[in-house]
Amino acid sequence: QVQLVESGGGLVQPGGSLRLSCAGPRSIFSSSSYVMRWFRQALGKQREFIAASTSAGFTTYADSVKGRFTISRDNAKNTVNLQMNSLKPEDTAVYSCNALQTGSGLNYWGQGTQVTVSS
Repeated sequence: QVQLVESGGGLVQPGGSLRLSCAGPRSIFSSSSYVMRWFRQALGKQREFIAASTSAGFTTYADSVKGRFTISRDNAKNTVNLQMNSLKPEDTAVYSCNALQTGSGLNYWGQGTQVTVSS
């Protein structure tokens, strides 16, 4: 059973920053077979892809966060982080970490962490 644990959520004012972290087992971060991704789901809306990072260091972002959010993967610490800057009220959501095993298509999810952007 793969367990992913997110941390770092909270309440922040518009224009502020937060850094989310997702910790997982070494078996994921030492493998080249996993893409680490962040998603979010706002109340009443569908889950939305935010960012992804491959083991080779390639990254991709949703247009809605490009230039404001940065995904980084620390294989030595078995974590993937999401630095969120210039936050907007519309960024308010539950943010979840995901590990996608590219060979099998299996997905593993964290429990999610709430981010609220409000004055």
